[in-house]
Amino acid sequence: MKRLSTLVDVFLVLALFSCSTWTVWSSSCCNQINLKEIRPHSVSITEFGAVGDGITLNTKAFQNAIFYLNSFADKGGAKLFVPAGQWLTGSFDLISHLTLWLDKDAVILGSTNSDDWPVVDPLPSYGRGRELPGGRHKSLIYGRNLTDVVITGNNGTIDGQGSVWWNKFWNKTLDYTRPHLVELMNSTGVLISNITFLNSPFWTIHPVYCSNVIIRNVTILAPQSSPNTDGIDPDSSDNVCIEDCYISTGDDLISIKSGWDGYGISFGRPSTNINIRRLIGKTTSAGIAIGSEMSGGVSEVHAEDIYVFDSRSAIRIKTSPGRGGYVRNVYISNMILANVDIAIRFTGLYGEHPDDTCDPNALPVIEKITIKDVTGEKVKRAGLIEGIKGDNFVNICLSNITLNVRSKIPWNCSYVKGYSDLVSPEACEPLKERIFPEHISDCYYIPNHLKNLSNQNSGAWLLSW
Repeated sequence: MKRLSTLVDVFLVLALFSCSTWTVWSSSCCNQINLKEIRPHSVSITEFGAVGDGITLNTKAFQNAIFYLNSFADKGGAKLFVPAGQWLTGSFDLISHLTLWLDKDAVILGSTNSDDWPVVDPLPSYGRGRELPGGRHKSLIYGRNLTDVVITGNNGTIDGQGSVWWNKFWNKTLDYTRPHLVELMNSTGVLISNITFLNSPFWTIHPVYCSNVIIRNVTILAPQSSPNTDGIDPDSSDNVCIEDCYISTGDDLISIKSGWDGYGISFGRPSTNINIRRLIGKTTSAGIAIGSEMSGGVSEVHAEDIYVFDSRSAIRIKTSPGRGGYVRNVYISNMILANVDIAIRFTGLYGEHPDDTCDPNALPVIEKITIKDVTGEKVKRAGLIEGIKGDNFVNICLSNITLNVRSKIPWNCSYVKGYSDLVSPEACEPLKERIFPEHISDCYYIPNHLKNLSNQNSGAWLLSW
């Protein structure tokens, strides 16, 4: 963990030098919220009777403290301070203009009693719980219709104690869909930083229907065997920045979503302008995934400086007939892989539909996906790219990719059309046509300087540490 702490410290320093202010959003740079701005009102959770012994249930203390702080929402906001200790709690709701601050050695522990995680309505863009029909358990830390909310501190910890939920999943004894560790809905101006998240029951951080979200300098950990413990899942959200994070979980490190089949199509809120920078992690699934729930559409995804190791895949798009929606204008660059089974995997027949109302004619559009500047060692297969018959994935562009591949058949492609330059091992037949000079306009965000990519060191950002 000392090495991990050092890496995160380096990440934070890089972030401080690279971003502008919170007041102006830029799609090319994740902006910085000024954490030095102190809320004018502050209380400690201990002032409301909380006991940090890891045994006493403090749900009422959190709820009462936040209720009290709500009176300061129009007076510059307030801070709820959580000191060192183990603070057992069930679900509680945040409010606008609030900073939840965890001190060093502060641990918020999720209750292992499912009754302390109330059941709430399903998301309208899903139509039901993700795992079971009906409702879903509320996340440990929850908020909706919020403005200006911060979860941060001196690298305190939020531990979902998820093993009880994972066992229910494996034993098929769940009554409702498992809860997230943090879920914010219909909110804007969100910062989550300088926190360690452990053992989420389900997806860890889930901003849904949100705008202007920054998730920076967080560590997310769960056992590789834990089911569906995604790291960060932006869902029908826009202007999302994820940077300087270390994630090791039992599912996708980052998974971008936008609703499920007809419910997502009807809700019609896409995920757009998603920026991911300086991410390190390992997983039993994908480093960066899009889908499989992407029926509201996903576009303008920019990811760079990514290191994925000991993982099943690095980049994955998951969709299916019946999903509808689109994935377009995706640009992933400067990626280093080590011991990854499949570097690039697109799946057009993923399945998993919410109910039998799925319209098989609702076909997804997958287009303008650019992946460049990728190196990899101990990679089993370069790519498995499977489109949909009658619904080809098009304008898939690969540039300056060098992989040390163990498989005798490095690529397997079907129902896909695109272009490539400087790819080793050589790309599959549907992607062999050159990008330059004829097809630059077919690829998303290919600047002219990429013609000389072979002279660039795509790993300089990592090696410089």
